[in-house]
Amino acid sequence: MPSTPSTSADAETNPPPFQPINTVDLVSVEDSKIISVSVYAGRAEITRLFKFNVKTGHNQLNIVGLPSVLDQDSLRVEGRGAATIHDVSISTIKPPPTPTTSPLLTDLLSKEKKTQKALARALKSLSSVETYISSVRVEDLDVSNLRNVVQQYDATAGELDDRVTELEDELKKIDEELKKERQRLAGPTGNDKLNLKATIGVFADFEGEIKIALIYAVHRASWNAAYDIRVDMQTKEKPITLIYKASIVQNTGEDWVDVPLTLETASPTFGVDVPTLEPWTLSVQRFYAKKSKSFAMRGGGGFLDAPPPPRPMVMRSMAVGSAAPTDQMSMYSEAPVPEIEHRGLQVSSKGGVSATFGVPGLITIPSDDVGHNVTIVKLALDADMSWVCVPKKDNRVHLKAKIKNASEYTLLAGSASVYVDGSFISKSDVPLVSPEEKFECPLGLDPSIRVTYHPRTKKVSQSGFYTKSSNHTFTQRITVHNTKASASGIGSGNLNIKVIDQVPISEDSVITVKLVQPALVVPVADGTSASATSKGELKLPSPIKVASGVVAMWDGADEVEQGGESVDIESLGKEGRFCWVCSVPPLAKIGLTLQWEVAAPANTNIYGL
Repeated sequence: MPSTPSTSADAETNPPPFQPINTVDLVSVEDSKIISVSVYAGRAEITRLFKFNVKTGHNQLNIVGLPSVLDQDSLRVEGRGAATIHDVSISTIKPPPTPTTSPLLTDLLSKEKKTQKALARALKSLSSVETYISSVRVEDLDVSNLRNVVQQYDATAGELDDRVTELEDELKKIDEELKKERQRLAGPTGNDKLNLKATIGVFADFEGEIKIALIYAVHRASWNAAYDIRVDMQTKEKPITLIYKASIVQNTGEDWVDVPLTLETASPTFGVDVPTLEPWTLSVQRFYAKKSKSFAMRGGGGFLDAPPPPRPMVMRSMAVGSAAPTDQMSMYSEAPVPEIEHRGLQVSSKGGVSATFGVPGLITIPSDDVGHNVTIVKLALDADMSWVCVPKKDNRVHLKAKIKNASEYTLLAGSASVYVDGSFISKSDVPLVSPEEKFECPLGLDPSIRVTYHPRTKKVSQSGFYTKSSNHTFTQRITVHNTKASASGIGSGNLNIKVIDQVPISEDSVITVKLVQPALVVPVADGTSASATSKGELKLPSPIKVASGVVAMWDGADEVEQGGESVDIESLGKEGRFCWVCSVPPLAKIGLTLQWEVAAPANTNIYGL
C-alpha cells in the first residue's frame, strides 16, 4: 500500500501549526558595533552593525538605547541574509515612574525611629541623674557615704554620656544613608539621552544568523578645522610647516569607541530649494485729499498710495534624499549580497566643492562635549615674506607671510596658532583656501628692522598778484635700517620692506593738495590721462622708481599686480595712501622722502592741517 498518497492527504487536511512571531530584543550599545562614523559641520552619520539569529517566518527586532538626538528621517536599514524587511518604525521609550519607596528606605526609616527613641531615653536618664544629684542635701547625707555617692554619679553619668554620643553618631550615619537612597530613587532610571527604540519587521526564509546595519544621522556632533603654523626662519626651502588638525566634539549620548572616523567638509541641507523671485512692480504715487477730520487724524494730510508689499517668498521644501523607514525593504534575498563595506582610511577627495578626510587608524570620541584633536595632514609649504610698517602710527615693523597652498587639500576656515623658530607668536585666522591659492599670515614683530619717522618740516609761501593764495609745503623724512647680518635663511639677504604713509585729501574745492615726491598719478577712467586707455578703461599706473631698490606706488597696487581681485583700481590713491617697497641689504640704511603741497586762498583757516 503506497504511503505517498496517504501522506499527501494528511498534509492537506492537517496544515502545519501557525508559527508565532519571534521577538528579538537588542540593546544598541551592548549588542552592536559602530563600524563607521562620518562627522559633518553640525551632525554625524553613524553606522551600527547588528548580528542576531532569526527563525523561519516573521521576526520582530526591537532595538532600544538609540540616541534621542537621532534624526528619524535619516534612518535607513541595510543588511545581509535570506530575509526581507517589512517595516521600520521609531518610538520614544517612556521612562518608568519614579519610585517613592524601597525596602532599604523602609528599613532605614525604622532604624532612624528606633535610634531617635533610644537617644531620647538616654538623654532623659542623664537628666534624671542630674536632677537626683542636685536634690541631695548635705545635712541628710551621711559623711561616710559621700564618697560612694559621688563615684556612683560620675560612673553613671559617664556611661550615659557615651551612650548619647554613640546614638548621635549612629543617627548621623542613618541620615546620610537616607539621603543617598532618596537621591537614588529621585534620580534618572536610565540614560535619558538614549531613549529611542527602533522596531524592525523581518521575514526570514530560513533559520539562522543575519546581519543588519542601522545608518542614522545625529545632532550634537561637529568638527572644526584648526592649524599649527610653524615658521623656520633659518630655512629658505619650504620654511612653513602647516599642521592641519580637526577638533571633534560630540554629545550624542553614545560613546564612539575604536571607530573608523571620516571628516566631511560638505554641509548636508534639508528642505532647501532655489529661491524664486516674485514680480517686482512699480506704480505711480498718487495724492488724495482729506475726506474727513477723522480720516485726517488717522493719516494727517495727503496720502501716498504706496504699492502693495511684495508677496512673501515661497520656499518649496525638498524631499530628503535619504532612505527613511519604509515597507518591503529588500535584504537581498534573491541575489548574493556583498559584505557591508568599511569606509577607507584615506583622503578620498581633497579639493573641489567638498573634501573627505579619513582619519588613520581607529579613534575613540566619548560623549563628553569636549573637543578632541586629530591630525589630518602635515604640509611643508613655501611662502613669500614681507615686512610692513606704518611709521606715522607705529614705527614697529610687522612680519607677514603669504603662504601658498601647494597641496591638494582644501583648507577650511579656522583658527591657527603661529610659531616662529619654536616660539609662540600669536593666534591668527586661516580663511577658506583652495588648492594653489595663497593666504596671508601675520608672524608678529621684527625688532631687527628699525624705522625712524623724523620730525616733519613745513614751509609757507604766498603767490598771486590780484588773488593771493597760501602755499604750504610739507616734507617728511623716513629712515629704514636693516640691522640683520648676512646669513642663511628666509630673513637673510635683501629684505622686502613695505613702508605705508599718506597725504591729506581735500574735501573743499578751494583747497588743493599736490603730491610732489613721489610724483604718483591717480588712475582715472575718462581716457584723458596717461593712466587710461583710449576706450576709457582703467590702467594701473606703473610704480615710480625713487632710488636704487626703492619704488613707490599707491597702496594696494602691489596686490593688483599679484592678481588681487578684491582691489578696485579706480579707488587707488583716492584716500591718499601710498607706499614705498624697499629692498634693503643687510646692515644697510635707506632714506625716504615724502613731500606734498597744500594751496588755498590767503587767510583761509584749513581744518585738519
